[in-house]
Amino acid sequence: MSTLPATIDYAQLLRDTTHYIDVRAETEFEQGSLPGAVNAPILTNDERQRIGICYKSNGPEAATALGHKIVSGELRQQRINSWLAEIQQHPETSAVMCWRGGQRSHIAQQWLADNGVTVPLITDGFKAMRRFCLTQLSEFAKAEKPWLLIGGRTGSGKTVVLDHVPGAIDLEGHAHHRGSAFGGYPEGQPTPVDFENTLAQTSLRHSAPIVVLEDEGSTIGRLGLPRDWHARMQQTPLAQLEIDQEVRVAHIFSEYVGRNTTSTALAGQYLDALRRIKRRLGGARSDELQAMVADAFTTGSEDTHRSWIKGLLDSYYDPMYDYQLTKKTARIKVRGSAEEIIDYVRSTTA
Repeated sequence: MSTLPATIDYAQLLRDTTHYIDVRAETEFEQGSLPGAVNAPILTNDERQRIGICYKSNGPEAATALGHKIVSGELRQQRINSWLAEIQQHPETSAVMCWRGGQRSHIAQQWLADNGVTVPLITDGFKAMRRFCLTQLSEFAKAEKPWLLIGGRTGSGKTVVLDHVPGAIDLEGHAHHRGSAFGGYPEGQPTPVDFENTLAQTSLRHSAPIVVLEDEGSTIGRLGLPRDWHARMQQTPLAQLEIDQEVRVAHIFSEYVGRNTTSTALAGQYLDALRRIKRRLGGARSDELQAMVADAFTTGSEDTHRSWIKGLLDSYYDPMYDYQLTKKTARIKVRGSAEEIIDYVRSTTA
């Protein structure tokens, strides 16, 4: 086994589009993985649990023997075949990984070699890669490269600006959430580990002379921003979008409702969101907006949808944003339309 290749160049692994054959058990993988990883366990959850019990009762040699007994014969070949199929699709970029680069990944690598395929093993496994990702996030936030935030009231189209400027990192895209109480997607969000690892990869690949981010709070949905990133964002200059409310209402309707004007599922999601912010809205205003949302999705009326969106901006989002903006005024470098902000950002990177 010692003659088979191993790699410790975590930065290059993340910069490249590495295809990780992650042989950890399903529950381990579900808690967090690396971008480009596929879960192909050498031991399933139940098998790993059985071996763990054996290890505690009878020691490591007995546990290893039990593992080889469980994963043997046809079952062993099935697992090897699943790895071979993955590697066949990514012959130049595949690598094997387990939790700490221990027995599981070494055994998987050897079994593959016995079947005529040699791929590198990730030294010290996912644990070391995860530690590297956290270090990378911290170092990126502390580096000298300048940062700029794109600010603006809800519905201003900040993400559209990000899409049109160099050096942009879409935090909400990484978090798979639009940032507001109403911003969740049906598929949910990645795990905190997945979010941070993918963000670490993005930061490693960042080559523009400036980092451009949307102005965010400390959390996006249920995911917290890396602490050093959020701390730096509190000191970062701000480019402030100034967009008429009527235009913002149209943006929000298009993005949050669109053609789903009578969607029962969407109505339920938004009514739940209203209930979560009821204390801030006040009971009477909350009840009024809930009735408007229910009526809008019952009738499918675009005008009624626009009415509850405007009411929510007037009662909740705009006052909250205006209050927060008073603390950021000194950091505002430019105000203007989307086109003006895009021109400003491009001029700073020219």
